[in-house]
Amino acid sequence: MSSFWANKQVLVTGGTGFLGQAVCRVLNQQAPKLMVAPSRADYDLSDPGAAQSLLAETRPDVVIHLAARVGGIGANRERPADLYLENLLMGTNVIEQCRLAGTERLVVVGTICSYPEHTPVPFSEQSLWTGYPEKSNAPYGIAKLAQLVQLQANRDQYGQQGIYLMPTNLYGPGDKFHPSVSHVIPALIKKCVEAVEAGDDHIEVWGTGTASREFLYVDDAARGILLATEHYRGREPVNLGTNQEMPIKELVELVAEVAGFTGRVEWDTTKPDGQPRRCVDTGRARELFGFEASTPFTQGLRRTYQWYMANRQEAESRGRPEMVA
Repeated sequence: MSSFWANKQVLVTGGTGFLGQAVCRVLNQQAPKLMVAPSRADYDLSDPGAAQSLLAETRPDVVIHLAARVGGIGANRERPADLYLENLLMGTNVIEQCRLAGTERLVVVGTICSYPEHTPVPFSEQSLWTGYPEKSNAPYGIAKLAQLVQLQANRDQYGQQGIYLMPTNLYGPGDKFHPSVSHVIPALIKKCVEAVEAGDDHIEVWGTGTASREFLYVDDAARGILLATEHYRGREPVNLGTNQEMPIKELVELVAEVAGFTGRVEWDTTKPDGQPRRCVDTGRARELFGFEASTPFTQGLRRTYQWYMANRQEAESRGRPEMVA
């Protein structure tokens, strides 16, 4: 246990979501004085009055802002305005209310989707402003990036101490498996499992398989967020990742192996690949607060598959882009 957390009252917005649950699990090991992780039913943070009430009623020393409305490529294409506006409002309100309340420490978690569509690999934090994000991710990515601008402006004008972190693609137990909100790994696991059960000889996958992604196990991400909360004080954004890039074609093969699917893969090239490549430079996180991911991908993938098989009803229960606050 780190002494930093011993007497801290901690608020985790989005604490009932995928990443939020992982952060709360790791945080519980540090035994904070009090941890609050409310749901959207309690406080709709897109309403400034609700954000004000939450800060006034909980009086936290530390706020970790994870609340978001999220989805995969499908949700990004179908509901871009919702994803933009609700994420922008939630972040704006939380940051402003933390400023007004004089919150000791604020951590805002952004997204890798904020990077330009064509960014030199591995993505360096200095590349954030060199171009426009991939169009299917842009509304969400820009809404989150605006929160970095707000944090830096508040630091310059008011001295507010807030930090901004950008995890790469997350996966792990507790992920969302409903088709309307799932990202690539849960979507592929579900597809392969159902093909095995139905005796199908093939599965269909969006895109060409040539795009690449980097995947960070959710508990590693949680650990990185808490390390940064404790040790980082800077104004610059920081990537959280593994610095390991994987083509989607290779990912599909690994998921099929774990799920026991031996049929063929048919690529639907009429569907988008999304951003061509994703892999982040993790040097800043390592140097500034000692974070390095530790979970081997195949181990994390198997854990995710096993959790899904044991919790299918829960995993598939959410049918729209998740909003947790």
